[in-house]
Amino acid sequence: MPALSMVLSALLLLTSMTDTTVGTKPAAPVVPDVVYQRADFSSGTPEGTTAGDGLAFGQAAGTTSYTDALGTRTWEYARWTGPEQDIGFGATELIASWTADVPQGSWIQVEARGRNAEGLTKWYSLGRWSYAEGDVLRTSVPGQGDADGTVAVDTLVAAAGKPLSGYQLRLTLYRRPGSAVTPRVRTSGVMSSSVPERKTVPVSPSGGAWGTELAVPRRSQNVHLGHYPEWNGGGEAWCSPTSTTMVLGYWDRWPSEQDTSWVDPADPDPEVDYAARHTFDHAYDGTGNWPFNTAYAGRFGVDGFVTRLRSLTELELLIKAGVPVITSQSFKKGELPGAGYGTDGHLMAVVGFTATGDVIANDPASSSNAAVRRVYPRADFEKVWLRSASSGGVAYVIHPPGHPLPPTTPGLPANW
Repeated sequence: MPALSMVLSALLLLTSMTDTTVGTKPAAPVVPDVVYQRADFSSGTPEGTTAGDGLAFGQAAGTTSYTDALGTRTWEYARWTGPEQDIGFGATELIASWTADVPQGSWIQVEARGRNAEGLTKWYSLGRWSYAEGDVLRTSVPGQGDADGTVAVDTLVAAAGKPLSGYQLRLTLYRRPGSAVTPRVRTSGVMSSSVPERKTVPVSPSGGAWGTELAVPRRSQNVHLGHYPEWNGGGEAWCSPTSTTMVLGYWDRWPSEQDTSWVDPADPDPEVDYAARHTFDHAYDGTGNWPFNTAYAGRFGVDGFVTRLRSLTELELLIKAGVPVITSQSFKKGELPGAGYGTDGHLMAVVGFTATGDVIANDPASSSNAAVRRVYPRADFEKVWLRSASSGGVAYVIHPPGHPLPPTTPGLPANW
């Protein structure tokens, strides 16, 4: 059995053992349940969509009106409803992500519904996405909560005591009536997970990437403080698009000088301002919507999705394969030695590991581009990233389709 599988299996075994003392409850599992399932557009129920190279608008299945701050407009739509997917465990959260070609005059909506012990839930909107501006406002949808669950910006959260055993994904593609524009979803998938309550996380062993560092460009969010207040004004608000920009730069897929020609010429890194503009969620009023960032990356021809990783050992598999990983974490000042700040939620790009296994991160919460490279102690980083009070291991994985991902951990559900 491969070393990583042995380690994770041993952790599961050790933490699922029951104490022989009468009345003692078994310990909670150390490793969270998580699975990432890609959508297969050749299955399911199409209503005007065509499957082939992704999922495309073929012919209108109907028309509808939609109202937001830009006004009320009529749209024709085509829709695809995926088959019900079995999760394999009781999930408490679902996150859908996607990449799409959505030209001017079109947009998409991503929805999901789950199955719990009482049956199927209603459909929840997990995002209304457009890349171009002027058609609809790119937005998450607040106020969807009911007895089965709620949507926290980009995450479908099951109600307490009602875990989800399965789900369906629904994608609706919209365009102006009579238009020849063809919106197309290239990829989509759903990450289902159940993260155990845990304040501490065991330090994981090597995954084979110690001594490896990827040449990811360095960009600071703080040099943009005060820029473009209509998209939240830079600084700490721009950690997610800044991290996404760094990874896109690594793949040589970020915006061109023509794309960024509207940015103030005095701006040191116009590609960051561009990413903030095109990831901004008008309901959330920020640029930190996880799937909106991977969807933005998809604009440049890459595949991107949101998942959860179980350990730094798993993350090392991606680094070994030449794939930097963006991680989401929260911590108090002093909990992550070397950071010098605290945060309720922050994104950074993990680009490698030292020879002794510590984390090398391009942390955009730095005073300058030159200061972005940080080394964080392995145990401290793993704790603030994986514990339940943080993101529970949320990560963006962004890579060109021609650059394959490594095999996932044997013996555990695939999480990429």
